Amino acid sequence: MLRVLAVASVALGPQAAGWVRTMASHQLLVGPPEALRKPLSIPSRLLLGPGPANLAPRVRAAGGLQVIGHMHKEMHQIMDEIKQGIQYVFQTRNPLTLAISGSGHCALEAALFNLLEPGDSFLVGVNGIWGQRAADIGERIGARVHLMIKELGGHHTLQEVEEGLVQHKPVLLFLTQGESSSGVLQPLDGYGRLCHRYKCLLLVDSVASLGAVPIYMDQQGIDVLYSGSQKVLNAPPGTSLLSFSDKAKNKIYTRKTKPVSFYLDIKWLANFWGCDDKPRIYHHTTPITGLYTLRESLALIVEQGLEDSWRQHRETMAYLHGRLQELGLRLFVKDPALRLPTITTVAVPAGYDWRDITNYVMDHFDIEIAGGLGPSAGKVLRIGLMGCNATRENVDRVTGALREALQRCPRHKL
Repeated sequence: MLRVLAVASVALGPQAAGWVRTMASHQLLVGPPEALRKPLSIPSRLLLGPGPANLAPRVRAAGGLQVIGHMHKEMHQIMDEIKQGIQYVFQTRNPLTLAISGSGHCALEAALFNLLEPGDSFLVGVNGIWGQRAADIGERIGARVHLMIKELGGHHTLQEVEEGLVQHKPVLLFLTQGESSSGVLQPLDGYGRLCHRYKCLLLVDSVASLGAVPIYMDQQGIDVLYSGSQKVLNAPPGTSLLSFSDKAKNKIYTRKTKPVSFYLDIKWLANFWGCDDKPRIYHHTTPITGLYTLRESLALIVEQGLEDSWRQHRETMAYLHGRLQELGLRLFVKDPALRLPTITTVAVPAGYDWRDITNYVMDHFDIEIAGGLGPSAGKVLRIGLMGCNATRENVDRVTGALREALQRCPRHKL
């Protein structure tokens, strides 16, 4: 082949000869990495941190299936089934319900990019890191962001929210149902109705709570709800769930400006996900394997039933709390009604460095637990019980590991 090209270059003259030389005119500066010549090795660990959780066996099997085209009719069928699953776990009949090709952060940005325009008033409940992140994104969009700040471990009351609605007249309120950095469960009954009285939309983050505690999107008047794949659903990170009420859809479709992101433009995504009863137009290449696994994770919770999943997490949480208190550990969230079943926060015991405890549990037992995040960093340990990981057996394993860690880790005098 090279001889033919050389002869052709002579026949075609100096210009063609230059084309031939440029095919291999430089030496490689970067050689093949030796690390990639070795087989991939992944340790076997029990993930009892704030997420991701371990994958369910059926979900793992789905991840090994061969890909098909993202515009094939079979893929559209899978997307439709995912939409139905999201409507079930969200308890909504919203037609504008879909999955996002990205983690829960991506779903939050999709919601805010489409709902907010520069100059809009945006009220944010901040009782942990997720309110901080929502406020940051709102500022980047150019919204007028107003913070309702609660101490770590606290929640936003209806009275406090109403005061914020009266003072700031926002078009959108953000609340986190499951604040994974502090372990707080935010009540939601009455908040949607209150927002609508003041012509405000309600956006709720349920990444750390979906499937473990009751949520009724339509009945609670939630206008925008999002969640992630990697916690109670026991699917790989990288896809997220999102739904918009008709009120929220109208806000999006009557915008004066285009959303700042094409990738997360809901008008395009609504068509791509078959939400607008029009022929689907290519928007982006979806994570096909991620959608397989998301579909199977939703199928598993459908088979179990939402109410049984809620009961499972409530009972396992109660068992964990009892075992932790037997060890002399103090639960960080004081009000039992406000404790998030999926992620329990424990005050770091006096005299210990939290890193010593988490490292010991990982190194000696192959169990992940975590320290705090954002405003809770250095203050708490976080223990996650999500989906198939929420079992009494896992509680016994992690509390046994903690017992040994507290005996073996150095304790400094205060």
